[in-house]
Amino acid sequence: MDYKSFLETFNRLACVMSVNLNEEGDNRYLIVEANDAYKNTVVENIEDFVPNVPYTKYIPKAANFEDLCDKCAISDRPIHTYFDVELYNAWMEVFLAPLKSDDPNTKMLVFSYEMNPKAEIEKLTDISSRTATNVVKTCLKLRETDDFQETMNSVIADIRHQCGAKRCSILLTDFEKREYTLLCEDYGGDPNQIPMTAFLKEEFYRVIETWPKLMNKSDCFIIADESDMEEAHKIAPEWIDSLRSDEVRSIVIFPLRSDGKTIGYIWAGNFDPSNTLMIKETLSLTAFILSTEIANEQNIRKMKLMSSTDLLTGVFNRNAMNNRISDELNGKKKIDKPYGVFFIDVNGLKAVNDTQGHLAGDNLLKDVASTLQELEYDNLEVYRVGGDEFMIIAIGKTGDEFEKIKEDLISKSERSDRAHFAIGCCHIDEVEDILKAMQKADSRMYESKEDYYKRHPEHVWHHKKD
Repeated sequence: MDYKSFLETFNRLACVMSVNLNEEGDNRYLIVEANDAYKNTVVENIEDFVPNVPYTKYIPKAANFEDLCDKCAISDRPIHTYFDVELYNAWMEVFLAPLKSDDPNTKMLVFSYEMNPKAEIEKLTDISSRTATNVVKTCLKLRETDDFQETMNSVIADIRHQCGAKRCSILLTDFEKREYTLLCEDYGGDPNQIPMTAFLKEEFYRVIETWPKLMNKSDCFIIADESDMEEAHKIAPEWIDSLRSDEVRSIVIFPLRSDGKTIGYIWAGNFDPSNTLMIKETLSLTAFILSTEIANEQNIRKMKLMSSTDLLTGVFNRNAMNNRISDELNGKKKIDKPYGVFFIDVNGLKAVNDTQGHLAGDNLLKDVASTLQELEYDNLEVYRVGGDEFMIIAIGKTGDEFEKIKEDLISKSERSDRAHFAIGCCHIDEVEDILKAMQKADSRMYESKEDYYKRHPEHVWHHKKD
């Protein structure tokens, strides 16, 4: 067959591949011929293109591409897929179709693709009815409740069932901070399955770091058989050994990407390898949808954090305190009784600002905030409520427990190597409501401050100017 003339009839990039079923390694997949549009993407000059060579001569090795070629060759059926390719930071639409071959051990395929910088919804929805049903279920789950964690727990359970997997999980990653967290997982309550939290130790981040290498800039990573396992072992031997010891025989991992960054991974383990294409199609579109949902949730949390956090000290800000008190007074979110209130005021801040500059004064404020955050008691909410003033709500503390916190604060309030501060406090047992407790604590804090300046007359002038 005149493959060259045949390929030039294509309006998009195209080549003919051969898959030698008796070969292993790079020689299994050869580029037999290509049209000029394809050649222009892999060589500088068309004349430099050499036919009948392993595809890896022109493009990086990609296990997923090889898997698609094998599926098309063995099934003798065309394949159409659409996915995000990190290598090119683009979405690739792929077509593979079987061609006639005289050799039963060598299958011929035509491979054609098109890339776009952004996903096209019409192409994403060109999926099987089974996948469409699964994805619709996922979308409906995302709107079932306002509780994001509850929603994700339900979604991951559905995805596990759709893939017929023993386990399915979503991990969130921050490659800049070298951190990761488990968002959700499902293993159907199988007593033979160990919760993933048992594996998620600090060193597991080293495993996650191997995943981009295993994907090799592709849209996903798949282990469907022992040969895949062997290839993966070359890159991540410790992880593959652990998978084998845990009797994990198949796994698929898809990155969750937003704004060009990987924000996490969704993966399924121990599924029927004969369903690999269906699982890949399902997870590809599901990952696209979940990436957007998770990124939006993360942005909302960041905005909430910024609106409620004092940027200098890292504790809650005055806005957060006002909301907390408002929720208590209107009954929207009551503070668990018994509780108490502390007011903390930095001593000598004006003296430091006047003599050493505001940067030194900021360090004084941060030092006091650190002292308050280092208190080893549960359920202490720390707020910066003014320029040099902090407040603590000590929740669920009896009078005796409250006194212990007070004594601890006093012991830390005038250390020679740390910032000094005045303390005023009031337990809810003394008053009717939190506003009265705040007023009494504030009044007592100023009494403490006056006492401090009496004992430290060197700061009296600065105090009077406050």
